[in-house]
Amino acid sequence: MSTDHFDLAGRTALITGASRGLGQVFGRALARAGADLIVTSRKAEDLTPFCHEVEAIGRRALPLELDVRDQYSIEAMCKAAIAAVDKIDVLVNNAGCNIRKPALEVTWDDWNTILDTNLRGSFFVAQGIARHMVERGYGRIINIGSVTSVCGYAGLGPYGASRGGIKQLTMSLADDWGPHGITVNCLAPGWFKTNQNRALYEQEGWVEYLTDRIPLKRPGKPDDLEGAIVFLASDASAYVTGQTLLVDGGISGGPVKIKL
Repeated sequence: MSTDHFDLAGRTALITGASRGLGQVFGRALARAGADLIVTSRKAEDLTPFCHEVEAIGRRALPLELDVRDQYSIEAMCKAAIAAVDKIDVLVNNAGCNIRKPALEVTWDDWNTILDTNLRGSFFVAQGIARHMVERGYGRIINIGSVTSVCGYAGLGPYGASRGGIKQLTMSLADDWGPHGITVNCLAPGWFKTNQNRALYEQEGWVEYLTDRIPLKRPGKPDDLEGAIVFLASDASAYVTGQTLLVDGGISGGPVKIKL
């Protein structure tokens, strides 16, 4: 197979939640593969440093404001993005949040914040961009899930429910939009250090405990995700849809209990 299958030159990718963390990891990988970017955050000015970084790679980067918990913000962002570029080829539904608590301490508002951000927001962003993709007869939608899409962990009840929902949503949307030339897949990272879980990785004992339970014997590194995101965004995955690609060092392969 030619490496041209992984070439994203001439493509435009929209990435939500790109002001930090894995959203920027995905953006760098897609830009290096040739894609121009539209990046979103609740505050557009938070995207300025990353946009400069993308432009230094030689790609264009358009910052847009988006609050995925707000219906009108989603509608405005989709309208602005489609008006600003000729086409949107790839959507990376990355915006998300977590509130880590024991199940008995989760509040009504905690639940709504997590589910509204991670699941409802992902659906309506996908819906808004898919209308444009359906008209073109082409698209790659990548919903960002988690190892919690397939495994349950104490302290992550609402978060796991939202990520499990993303896995199921991915399969439904793949069936809905496949006839229109759109693939929909879920990229599910394992245990990667992010702002959401930074405190855990500052505990040496916990990191040793985690590492012992990962078959590859280390937590994930950002560049472990680069090949997977480019694959799902490119023509290399043209016949892959409705799938959840776990990039987790193998931890989801067996019944392993993780202490949080």
